[in-house]
Amino acid sequence: MSTKHWLIAVPLVVGVGCGNDPHPKSDSSKKVLYGAFNDAPRRLDPAQAYDVVAHAITGLVYDKLVEYHYLKRPFELMPGLAVAVPDAEPLAGGHVLYRFELRKSVFYAEDPCFELASPGLRTREATTRDIAFQLHRLADPALEVQVRDAFLNIAGFREFMAALGERRESDPAFAAKPAHVQYAEIGSVAGVRTPDAYTLEIELSQPYPQILYWFAIEFTTPVPWEAVQYYDGQGARESFVDHPVGTGPFVLTRYDKQARIVLERNPRWYGLTSPDAPGAFYPTEGEAGDEEAGLLDPETIGKRLPFVDRIEYARDKEAIPAFNKFLQGYYDRSAIIKESFDQVVRNDRISPEMAARGVSLSSTVAPTYFYIGFNMEDAVVGVPAGERGKKLRQAMSHAIDAQEWIDLFLNGRGLAAQSMVPPGLFGYDASYRNPYDVFDLSRARKLLAEAGYPNGIDTRTGKPLRLTLDGYAVSTQQKLQDEYFVNAWRKLGLDVQLSVTTYNEFQAKVQRLAYQTYFWGWSADYPDPENFLFLRSCDQRRSTVGGPNSTNFCDPRFEALYRRMRTRADDAERYALIREMNEILAEERPHIDLYHQEDYLLVQGWLHNVKQFGMSNPMAKYWDVDPLERRERRLAWNRPVRWPALALGLVLLAAVLPAIRTFFRERQ
Repeated sequence: MSTKHWLIAVPLVVGVGCGNDPHPKSDSSKKVLYGAFNDAPRRLDPAQAYDVVAHAITGLVYDKLVEYHYLKRPFELMPGLAVAVPDAEPLAGGHVLYRFELRKSVFYAEDPCFELASPGLRTREATTRDIAFQLHRLADPALEVQVRDAFLNIAGFREFMAALGERRESDPAFAAKPAHVQYAEIGSVAGVRTPDAYTLEIELSQPYPQILYWFAIEFTTPVPWEAVQYYDGQGARESFVDHPVGTGPFVLTRYDKQARIVLERNPRWYGLTSPDAPGAFYPTEGEAGDEEAGLLDPETIGKRLPFVDRIEYARDKEAIPAFNKFLQGYYDRSAIIKESFDQVVRNDRISPEMAARGVSLSSTVAPTYFYIGFNMEDAVVGVPAGERGKKLRQAMSHAIDAQEWIDLFLNGRGLAAQSMVPPGLFGYDASYRNPYDVFDLSRARKLLAEAGYPNGIDTRTGKPLRLTLDGYAVSTQQKLQDEYFVNAWRKLGLDVQLSVTTYNEFQAKVQRLAYQTYFWGWSADYPDPENFLFLRSCDQRRSTVGGPNSTNFCDPRFEALYRRMRTRADDAERYALIREMNEILAEERPHIDLYHQEDYLLVQGWLHNVKQFGMSNPMAKYWDVDPLERRERRLAWNRPVRWPALALGLVLLAAVLPAIRTFFRERQ
């Protein structure tokens, strides 16, 4: 190599910089939303998907007959695929009818499954018969439908379910036929009728106003029979649980559970051409404070949705690396990890350092409820123990300082609960104070003595009372949270052992009632107090029907009030019923109220129109992104570190200088 070439090589080495942008440069000017996921959902079948991660996908792929107004609080339903939100029509015998009118020219995203109906066909119009098909799937005993109880109010639902199961058992040839053929042969659910392709009638055997909320969740979306039949998992075909086919604003185009999930704008979405569907346009009104928060920008309101062309989720199993990628600008939004909370949030506001980067903080008290439950069928802490058991539960309640627990483990991100009903829902009373949700060790010791356990000693045996707190722990932090409760009760002299297993093992314990106390939580499916108070209904007991009432609480007084409350419209009497139910739960103590979760979300400055919704309905179609601002900030935040290359260049230069000097001396 000549001297000239050596001298050129040095500055080339010095100028090299290393980039770590995980996104292709070709996307830097495109409207793409970037986020992360930990583990992919088990199923994307809208009849069976029942978790927040799954709904983040299915809620964008599938449209609903009705949907929620994005900005208004309290939550308000508005038309979706339906032309209007129907009113309840009373019928004879206490029955109730809801009549939906489906919009015309609603087409499915293009998919090869439609060739089952006609060769070369890639899509077709969605009709009310597709919604009826999906409702019959909810009644199919072969599917694991966790929300089936909500649809038992539909006339004939139970009968169809029983007839279908019996026919399959007795007729193998029938059981081998496609699902939609089986449903047709059995005969429709009596309360599900489609007089024509655009009319759906739902007849309930009793009043159940909450049924409308279920038509705002993917469980009741139009589903084409072709997709269910085609995607059977045979050969090279995917299973329907991994290949959704819907009418929504986005299409799932990549589903790599180990690496990346991609949704792209659906060119067939009805909202792109509908002139009057409210869910196709950004809202023009909201609640107080929305305008100040930039959520009612005159340049945005009334514009057609969606704003972005693609949504990408990359798999990041660890929270810290994912958060670091957010700080680098590679993710558009992020939760706050505990390790960085104090640096990011100060006095419930975004820190000056983060604000200087253009990052904003969105917070809301989500419609959630977390508690410590007692197994009310247990001989020691439950109803069989009579008054002793009740005073024991009351004493254990007084020993828990919920606010301290929130401060220690949630960085204060939670509202100490006084009842099961969270803020934002009808029946929540900010002034209500539960007499047993007060940290009071002296009162706890007095009640414990009255229960026959002074200082934790059972007066009947003279031995310490031994109890168990069951839980599952996927991290050391989670185990520490459970140990806090155990240590609190040990201060009373109670010998409480922590039994921690995997999540699946814990679920199996709960299923076979092998537990005394446990830590649990619930997030709203829909914004109604019934969706929380039903967790203490006799009809939902884990011990009898495998329902979500894992406390197995069953009180005739509470049940009578609950049945009156659940079917009433929101009025003064319903409010009074809820208050009376709260008082019964406070006294009987089937649970210890802990907190309502407060969600904190960090939003990059280039991501607009973000308002936390609180429930599992994804609202990404309302979000907008400025890719140019994102690109500029990424470049500023991730400038290549050049000093190592410079140092290397100087070392190389020092190494070759003697050779250069020797070369010139020899030439002379």
